[in-house]
Amino acid sequence: MQKKWWMESVGYQIYPKSFYDSNHDGIGDIKGIYEKLDYLNHLGVNLIWICPFYDSPMDDNGYDVRDFYNVYSEFGTLEDVKELITKAHGLGIKVVMDFVLNHTSDEHPWFIESRKAKNNPYRDYYIWHDGKMVDDKKVEPTNWGSFFGGSCWNYDELTDSYYMKIFSDKMPDLNWKNPKVRQEMIDVGKWWLELGIDGFRIDAVSHLDRARLIDIKNQKDKYPLDWTKFSNLPKVHDYLKILNESLFKPYDVLTIGEVGGQATIEEAKKYAGFESNELSMVFNFDHNWCNNLFDITNPKKLKTNVVDLKKTFDKWQKAFATDGWMPLNWLNHDQPRLMSQYGDYKYPLESGKMLATALHMMRGTPFVYQGEEIGMTNYPFEDVNDFDDISSRATYIYELEKTPDDPVRALKVASLRSRDNARTAMQWSKDLYGGFSLEEPKISNNRNYKRINVASQLNNNNSLLNHYKKLIDLRRFSAYKDIITYGAYEQIDIENEDLYIYKRILDDKVLLIINSFSKKKLTYDMSHFEITNIVISNYKDQKLKNKTLILRAFESIVFEIKESL
Repeated sequence: MQKKWWMESVGYQIYPKSFYDSNHDGIGDIKGIYEKLDYLNHLGVNLIWICPFYDSPMDDNGYDVRDFYNVYSEFGTLEDVKELITKAHGLGIKVVMDFVLNHTSDEHPWFIESRKAKNNPYRDYYIWHDGKMVDDKKVEPTNWGSFFGGSCWNYDELTDSYYMKIFSDKMPDLNWKNPKVRQEMIDVGKWWLELGIDGFRIDAVSHLDRARLIDIKNQKDKYPLDWTKFSNLPKVHDYLKILNESLFKPYDVLTIGEVGGQATIEEAKKYAGFESNELSMVFNFDHNWCNNLFDITNPKKLKTNVVDLKKTFDKWQKAFATDGWMPLNWLNHDQPRLMSQYGDYKYPLESGKMLATALHMMRGTPFVYQGEEIGMTNYPFEDVNDFDDISSRATYIYELEKTPDDPVRALKVASLRSRDNARTAMQWSKDLYGGFSLEEPKISNNRNYKRINVASQLNNNNSLLNHYKKLIDLRRFSAYKDIITYGAYEQIDIENEDLYIYKRILDDKVLLIINSFSKKKLTYDMSHFEITNIVISNYKDQKLKNKTLILRAFESIVFEIKESL
């Protein structure tokens, strides 16, 4: 099996707007990341993925790019980025940035030119259509829905035409059939790699192709959302092979594609198998929603479907066991907070440590999302105006249309799923605004920062933060480094509704990882195993009696074992 530097790395995702505000204007910035690199080095990560910091109108928090070659002014300057890369590399930390391929902002010069006239040289950079006539009225070319609600087409009066936009109205989709578009994006990538970037997380990479423009048969919704119209279609792989040959391979960089929750195992292998010649690995979201989130309005009613979660992990671990590599992540900037999704509010420390162990002992490259390591939680939204995220507002409107007389319910539903939960200000200390800024943040600031923050956990050996640090040390520097990184994964007792148990095996070494997803006292028969060492645990002691392991609430233990015949 090939071995790459990123297989032996631990990543940390940074959402720059909410990470740290160095100039105290209420918004995080590039210098803020620079100032916190020593903290990240202390934590032990050696790879950071930074969400978009390109120049942008910020309709979708930077994923609507106005200029690929410049930095959003409130985040800083290109010089700040260069200084960040230099310091990170000096600490042995690689820097990966978001590469946005599917769309631009409607304020991008290409689009401004594109909409001027039908014969403009930039017209074919985007997906334009004249529309169709229905009952003597011009309507959208198709009834396809957008991810952010409504039609995936937007009408433009200037040329009496529609452009496709599967996200926001202000984010027109690029036309990847046009070789000029492909070359433009290759040039963008080369420019950033020459600047010193070590790779890319590729946003919405599965959406670069489009199906034939035929209406979806659906009597229920005016604009039904059907992922198959613009997700994981054949030509995406052609485009990625071109990018790999022209850009990724010559620079030998890390590339992580975002393929969402609709990519099959077979599709994922096409993207990131060792012989795919496309990407290094792909993020999927299959494990993000293994609970009853979409059926409740009260967060205390959340219940994890442990068997479903285990089967999801097992499916992906088996698929990439020998001919590919996976990133490991509980969440990113688009999901609710881990502690609010799978943790337990009565046992935050125990459940938080268990969740960390369960993920970090698997095969793959782990990614920690900012604040995950201290147990940050969802934000208590009280008003629709608290939402900064365009999709959260769209969800609220959609839910309100279903029950117009119950805006409280609509707010609760949108709040539970909101992407803004992961985008609140990082909680550095118990000081005003959580130490994020000296000024009131322009983003939400969770009021539990006095209880949950970095400063209070740094020197507490029993803290969640230091549990993450111990897990990272185990993976990167310990005698167990090779087995944790490259060992085989084998899940045990997959139908158990409370325990997630798996082994990691390399040569004659075996690790047994036991994680309880229950607050109840549980037992597990250990008579088949000879314990040779306790590698890490979230309790100070272990209760083993007559070869029976007694597990307390959310207990998690990693044993080194020898298996009895």
